[in-house]
Amino acid sequence: MRQAQTLNDAQLKRVLNHITTRKHPQRDRTIVLVSVYAGLRAKEIAGLKHGDVFDADGRVREQFILTADQAKGGHRRTVYLSQRLRKALADYRTSIPSTDPNPPLFASQKGGHFSPNTMCQLFLSIYKACGLKDASSHSGRRTYITRLANKGVGVRLLAALAGHRHIATTQRYIDVNTDQLTEAVELL
Repeated sequence: MRQAQTLNDAQLKRVLNHITTRKHPQRDRTIVLVSVYAGLRAKEIAGLKHGDVFDADGRVREQFILTADQAKGGHRRTVYLSQRLRKALADYRTSIPSTDPNPPLFASQKGGHFSPNTMCQLFLSIYKACGLKDASSHSGRRTYITRLANKGVGVRLLAALAGHRHIATTQRYIDVNTDQLTEAVELL
């Protein structure tokens, strides 16, 4: 089975530009950014509620807990949000009418939670429209882990951020390309 494509800056920009033409641009943009900047799986994004990400005053949390039901493998974990992602979530918050903590953070066409499968299909639709044939719902997660690794974040921290129990799993997510190899030898 092929691994999901890791997105470079130009590809991510193309995706975000394409999303502006979609029916739900603010929602879809935020979904992609949560994938890329928090490394969440489609199942985890689909299961998010307002109260997971926003406090009682409507402010974006710096971190939140994914419950065992929301996370893969039945293991709860803490998700840390960067300033960039917190800003995107705050912008998204202005388009959400409810302050109730229980509704889905990202409502589907029918108004309820996306199913994990429907969330995967949303990603595939977006990436296919951008000509990214090897991208999938896991592309954001691979991009997140690879970008952090490229910035020197150690594999043990990466595993904790990704919710992996074993660093060998995390290592499979790190994409290696010729630019990285060229930069690596220049460190000598």
